[in-house]
Amino acid sequence: MQPQKNKRILLKISGEMLSGTQDFGLEPDALEIYAKKIKTVYDKGYQIGIVIGGGNIFRGMSVAAKGMDRVAGDYLGMLATIMNSVALQSALEKLGCNTRVMSAITITQLAEPYIRRKAARHLDKGRIVIMAGGTGNPYFTTDTAAVLRGIEINADIIMKGTKVDGVYDKDPVKFPDAKRYEELTYKEVINNELKVMDLTAITLCQENNFPILVFNLKHENSINNALESRKYATIIN
Repeated sequence: MQPQKNKRILLKISGEMLSGTQDFGLEPDALEIYAKKIKTVYDKGYQIGIVIGGGNIFRGMSVAAKGMDRVAGDYLGMLATIMNSVALQSALEKLGCNTRVMSAITITQLAEPYIRRKAARHLDKGRIVIMAGGTGNPYFTTDTAAVLRGIEINADIIMKGTKVDGVYDKDPVKFPDAKRYEELTYKEVINNELKVMDLTAITLCQENNFPILVFNLKHENSINNALESRKYATIIN
C-alpha cells in the first residue's frame, strides 16, 4: 500500500557521506550502504528525488578562499555532484532500482537535462530521480538546489541526511549536554542561527511552506525511521 503522507520526498545527501571512512573521494561500501537504505523506502512505494553535494570531491567556497575564482570553483563543485550522482545511480541499479540522473548542466553522455515536468513524470512512473549539477548557477549551495528541486517536483518534504539525529542547540559532538529539538519553526532556525541549511535555503522553505526533516543518515533503517517517528529526527515547519 502506498503511503498517503509524505508520498513524494526529496532526499538531500552531503557528498562527504559518500567518502565513508576516507577523507575524500567515493567509497564503494558507503555507496552500497546508502543505496540499501534508499531502496528500503523505495520498496514501500515512496517517490524519491535525490540531490547530492560534491564536498567529498570539490568544495567551491573553500578553494575560493585560497585564491581560486569563486565562479570557477562553484562550477567544478557542480561537476563533482554529477560524479556522485552517477556513482549512486550505479549502486541503486545494482539493487534493482529504476533510476534517472538529471543534470542542470548539460552532459548528455551521463545524464538527462533537468526538466521539471519530465522529472515529475519519472517519479510518477516509479523511478528514483537523482538531480545533479546544483541549480546550474554559481553562488548557490546544494542545500538551496535541493530545496528548489523539491518545491519544483511538488515533494511533500525535504529530508536532510546528516551525521546527527536532528537539530541541536549546540554541537552534540563537543557538548554532551546539547539539547535536541523535536520540532522547530523556520523563524526559530533563522533567529537562533542554527546551522541546518544556508539562509537562502531556509527562506525558500519558509516562503513555500516546505517542511524540512533533519535526521542521521548513518543509522540503520534511518530514512524509514525518520519518516515514521520524531524520535529519530527534527521537523522544521
